[in-house]
Amino acid sequence: MANKTVLRKAKIRIGVLYGGRSGEHDVSLCSAASVFSALDRNKYYVTAIGIDRDGRWYVQDKLQIIPDKDFGRKMALKKSGTWLVNHFEQKNKLHLYNLKNKNKEVIVDVVIPVLHGTFGEDGTLQGLLELAMVPYVGADVIGSAVGMDKDVAKRLLNEAGIPVVPSVTVSKQQWQDNTKIISKIALAKLGLPLFVKPVCAGSSVGVKKVKKKELLAKAMNFAFQFDARVMIEKAVDCREIECAVLGNETPAASILGEIIPHHEFYSYEAKYLDPEGAALKIPAQVKASLADKIRATALEGYMALGCSSMARVDFFLDKKTGKFYLNEINTLPGFTSISMYPKLWEATGLQYSDLLDKLIELALDRHKKKLEVKTEGI
Repeated sequence: MANKTVLRKAKIRIGVLYGGRSGEHDVSLCSAASVFSALDRNKYYVTAIGIDRDGRWYVQDKLQIIPDKDFGRKMALKKSGTWLVNHFEQKNKLHLYNLKNKNKEVIVDVVIPVLHGTFGEDGTLQGLLELAMVPYVGADVIGSAVGMDKDVAKRLLNEAGIPVVPSVTVSKQQWQDNTKIISKIALAKLGLPLFVKPVCAGSSVGVKKVKKKELLAKAMNFAFQFDARVMIEKAVDCREIECAVLGNETPAASILGEIIPHHEFYSYEAKYLDPEGAALKIPAQVKASLADKIRATALEGYMALGCSSMARVDFFLDKKTGKFYLNEINTLPGFTSISMYPKLWEATGLQYSDLLDKLIELALDRHKKKLEVKTEGI
């Protein structure tokens, strides 16, 4: 009997990028621990690359997942060596080497950024990876930047005919120059109560609910600590409904879930610091016809903002009127084993490790198509 040669598919080298320069640094360490643990070692070589709060990159020699009093467990971030990115010698790959020991190097085929918030999901990191011609998971530059910017996202969603909650956006300079006038305009247009939010921040960082007009200035000044622009938004007495979207040109929507906060709203503390801060209900108890409309709107919003790969699309469902509003699109949602995005897909029939496989496949497919685009003149 002739010997048969079994061809094994080469393992893909994955770089899990985590930490970062944002108020969500600790959340990222938590998500990274889950992603790193779930990647199938039969398919992938996995390297952890931590970014500290100053923006320095560190390849982790010995990875540690450690307990944390707030987040349960998180990825440790050891600061060792001076690591540089070299995108000239290894085409379409991320190549890092240690400046003090050039024999120590890492080559990555696909990057999984698990960097929430500023400098992670706002298009800046994505731009770096595009310049280095490296495939990566998550929305590209446009989708990331627009998804992160609540003001621009609302304008595009409104243009697409997708309902959004009324709001007013103010720059720090405008606020300092015209505090009383802006307060008067916002209160007249939006009424009370209202929410004050940094325009480009996630995980409810910097968000305050304002019930009395004399507290608006305090909430604004607090939010301006996290961004140079702040959104003042009408508060809706609502249920918080979420939908997970997955895909590039032909995305799919998961079943719906509901966040039931045990705090006054779904604050940073409720999300991460209080173990009893909120309950996740999957599937959400919503009439089938309404659920179908919300899921369809999630896909419409995803495409309107130029998203790809994945996003969690969050809705407000008005308790009084039954009307729903698209609140925001999160292009790098929390990715712990108990986070809403992976749990929604699990309930829809796609397990956590299979979800990661699909995201890597989507990253490679998008990268291949981008390489086909002509960049030279005619």
